[in-house]
Amino acid sequence: MAEIQGFTTAKFAALTDLLSQSLDSGADVGASIAVIHNEEVVADIWGGYVDAEHSAPWKSDTLVNVWSTTKTMTFLVALILCERGELDFDAPVSRYWPEFAANGKKDVLVRHLMGHTAGLSGWQERLAPEDLANWELSTSALAAQEPWWEPGSQSGYHLVSQGHLIGEVVRRISGTTIGHFFRDEVARPLGADFHIGLPESEESRVSFVIPPEPMDVTGIDVNSIAYRSYTSPLLDASMPQHRWWRAAEIPAANGHGNAKSVATIQSVIANGGHAQGIRFFGEKTNEHIFRTQAHGVDLILGQETHFGMGYGLASSVMPLGPRACYWGGYGGSVIIMDQESKLTIAYMMNRMDSVLTGDIRGANVAMTAALAAMG
Repeated sequence: MAEIQGFTTAKFAALTDLLSQSLDSGADVGASIAVIHNEEVVADIWGGYVDAEHSAPWKSDTLVNVWSTTKTMTFLVALILCERGELDFDAPVSRYWPEFAANGKKDVLVRHLMGHTAGLSGWQERLAPEDLANWELSTSALAAQEPWWEPGSQSGYHLVSQGHLIGEVVRRISGTTIGHFFRDEVARPLGADFHIGLPESEESRVSFVIPPEPMDVTGIDVNSIAYRSYTSPLLDASMPQHRWWRAAEIPAANGHGNAKSVATIQSVIANGGHAQGIRFFGEKTNEHIFRTQAHGVDLILGQETHFGMGYGLASSVMPLGPRACYWGGYGGSVIIMDQESKLTIAYMMNRMDSVLTGDIRGANVAMTAALAAMG
């Protein structure tokens, strides 16, 4: 069986066997799992290799692009600003970003950005992937364009644009980029090794994701909102191999970390606003997480999706408890937080499947960890 490094408590030992089996089967090449229960790290394990050639082992500090799991970091930043009284989710975006009111968006609210209901699920202006690294260009284009559907009426997954939208609101309020705010106000205080904009000094620790089969958009109506969202700009899983991508702040998609760092940060949510003795927000702010913003078939994902204030909530696709939330990333990474059991479960890996928000591997990790927590 594949050798697994790290530790679990006896109660969560089944996770070690699960990861070993996944590596042996080839479902995983390199991966990490972390679980925090009742504010105690009960599992922090890793195994496998940093690439398909098995050239080097996955280590405790290996970093990988976690794609849309990065979005959960932007949600946490927004909650922190809300707690400080600097951000009102029910306020117009233009209160903080006046230029955003252009082209019929004066009534778009901050919560519409958080819940994927703003009608800005892609860029109308044709951008190259590299343009995502040009913050002024990409945010100005979003501010200038007209929504693709009536804001607030339904969700359409803002695959990449959500990070720029929330990020610009954060920049207007704080005077600094969302990557810097996150680093100084969240990651460093918690000692969490997660980066939105990877410093060059950390490059030697990166495991490049192993791309899945390319996403097939040929069957999608080229005039549809879904097609425009997937292709504006058109990205593929080779993006993290480029230094420009890793260095940029693309807050919906290019965060680099591992299961331990993601779990450490998002345990703030499982604990109702605090972790490691640090209070990030209180009960009133916490309730925003579970305010439904949209619940139905998503225009982009094409399946039932239940969005709270950023985080995904319980649905038929993701059967969670009433005080649980989650999100996942392209290829399979996933993070789940449950306030009833004070449980945080993180799974991060390098071999990608052709899914946008988590897959069966993460589901197996979550089920195993949840059963252990109840045992």
